[in-house]
Amino acid sequence: MEPPAADLDLRNISFLLSNTLLPADGVTVPGVLEFLKWREGGEFLRWIGGIWREVRPRAVAPALWVAVAVCLAMSVMLLVEVVSMAAVSLAVKLLRLSPERRYRWEPIAAGDDPEAASLAFPMVLVQIPMYNEREVYKLSIGAACALSWPSDRIIIQVLDDSTDPTVKDMVEVECRLWANKGININYEVRENRRGYKAGALKEGMEHSYVQQCEFVAIFDSDFQPEPDFLMRTVPFMVHNSKIALVQACWQFVNFSDCLMTRIQKMTLDYHFKVEQEAGSSTFAFFGFNGTAGVWRISAINEVGGWKDRTTVEDMDLAVRASLKGWKLLYVGDVKVRSELPSTLKAYRHQQHRWTCGAAHLFRKIIVEISMAKEVSFWKKCYLIYSFFFVRKIVAHIVTFFLYCIVIPTSVLVPEVIIPTWGVVYIPTTITLLNAIRNPSSIHLMPFWILFENVMSMHRMKATMIGVFEAGSVNEWVVTEKLGETLLEKTKIPILEKPSSRLRERIHLPEIGFAVFLFLCACYNLAYGKNSFYVYIYLQAVAFLVVGLGYVGCFISNT
Repeated sequence: MEPPAADLDLRNISFLLSNTLLPADGVTVPGVLEFLKWREGGEFLRWIGGIWREVRPRAVAPALWVAVAVCLAMSVMLLVEVVSMAAVSLAVKLLRLSPERRYRWEPIAAGDDPEAASLAFPMVLVQIPMYNEREVYKLSIGAACALSWPSDRIIIQVLDDSTDPTVKDMVEVECRLWANKGININYEVRENRRGYKAGALKEGMEHSYVQQCEFVAIFDSDFQPEPDFLMRTVPFMVHNSKIALVQACWQFVNFSDCLMTRIQKMTLDYHFKVEQEAGSSTFAFFGFNGTAGVWRISAINEVGGWKDRTTVEDMDLAVRASLKGWKLLYVGDVKVRSELPSTLKAYRHQQHRWTCGAAHLFRKIIVEISMAKEVSFWKKCYLIYSFFFVRKIVAHIVTFFLYCIVIPTSVLVPEVIIPTWGVVYIPTTITLLNAIRNPSSIHLMPFWILFENVMSMHRMKATMIGVFEAGSVNEWVVTEKLGETLLEKTKIPILEKPSSRLRERIHLPEIGFAVFLFLCACYNLAYGKNSFYVYIYLQAVAFLVVGLGYVGCFISNT
């Protein structure tokens, strides 16, 4: 006896499927069987392909053309910015326009009277903000206490926001040991972490003994200045009354630990040698890096002091000082040792804070820049367009959107052809201009490109959060530091041994993009008329490696 042909209520199946294959009055078992045979025979894929060929030129291609046009325009903007900065940096180098030639500099004259010699030196405050810095607190405090400056003309201030009682006790003991050696060092704590680093620096400036100081040097907890740091930087400010800040260059003690730290060094070397140098040499402005710099205290007070409205309080202060007519000076020959984030987690937190904070500050300060009366029109244009819009907004958007979305998607839409100059000449030029300032690392440029494209996904997200002031806009996670003690115990492969915990090891957004890029590359290899698949395959592998957690250093627990 045959079973009845029971009707199946499958009207939730796609309207197109139902009307293309099956009776309009319902879906029957024979109809489903016929549909399955049709699908297995390849008709289903051909039907989907037909729909795609109908929709693609009418809806997808026009939208993609707009995206290509926008990306190419942003690429040109970025190229012009990069070329102009490189030209300025090159001119400074070729013409030997050192800071000592552009500004008056001479050693501070101590005089012949030994008793009055120290009075020729201005009072300097050295601030060291820290938060649970178990591994590096001794390094930074020791380096600050070893600075070559008259002992009666310097005050060391350790601003400890630690929440770990054990760490607080350790830092306090270290400060007491240096005080017993005759160092004028003050250990300062506060009841809460309001304002994070900006709040700590602001409260530190409110102590009565700071009133006698003329300048303040700031070093993060992992920074170790050379003994002559103040001797080489403070004279610029003593002999040039309009200089508010002297920024030194960063030098990295752990850049050779793994591939990720080498890539970071390449990026930061370009930042200092090109971006900071170009800004300092043209408009006497750049974004303060938050550490390894000396500020004129009167300039800080004039512009309203430290503000915690964004996570880039250093850049905020630099912009406000510049709008008041103060000059900022970058001195690349003065280097301060520091530590690079060596784990992917720490690096991602750092990049989120820097990228999101800069975009958020742009949102908050653009009107203030436009209305400023003490700076020229051209300097306003430089601040709004070059410094903020192109470098802090456009650069992050176009890197991710063009190279990770538009180019891979274009291989699926043959109606859209991206010009060669947009996908080859512009990125090649930008890459070469970066490589020129890192000749010893030029062989790592392919890895730099692929890794920076992966990180651009997080930077673009952080940029959007900052611009639109979204949920985690003020998220502040202190960058984890290892110090020399743990670095000696670190196993350093090029790729990180992932954590055994699945949640910490797997990064789904990166893996999802790896799958998307792999499918696009396969389609391009099979049906495309260009060779984009070579780049797309490599970029897919980069996303997958990061997504599986094989990036950075593995820290042994033994």
